[in-house]
Amino acid sequence: MKKIIITFCLLVLFGCKTKNVNGKIIGKSIEASEMNPVDEAQKNKAYELGKRILMTCNTSKFTPFTKKEATDKVISNSTEKNVKAIGAKYSLKYGAFKDLQFVEMVPNKTDNTNIYRFKALFDYVKANKELRVTMNSENKASAITTKDWKDEFE
Repeated sequence: MKKIIITFCLLVLFGCKTKNVNGKIIGKSIEASEMNPVDEAQKNKAYELGKRILMTCNTSKFTPFTKKEATDKVISNSTEKNVKAIGAKYSLKYGAFKDLQFVEMVPNKTDNTNIYRFKALFDYVKANKELRVTMNSENKASAITTKDWKDEFE
């Protein structure tokens, strides 16, 4: 019986540290109070980049990303036309964009990136959207996505 309990405790210990999501090794999520200054600065940059995209819902003006802010892939995918189309769709469906609320940072140990999860706040109460900004080791946005909000990271 003692061996079973010890084995179970070891499995729980290893299971809590990392998990595998879509073939990537994801570490334990980190909340704002647990972040170090480097991660805090990166979180603020992710917030500003994400807010810049979603503010297009209100203003229909988008300032393209520079090479210092984002990778080539993000720059090519976030054209002014694409961002305006998404902003118009969200504006009609969810109302005016208000702000982003930081939820957690999830380190991706496979490719050494940090995924910052923000809850997007809109006028309509039914708006449950999540904005994910993936920041790489060079402090550039390597992916920006929106999803329907879920409390658990998937």
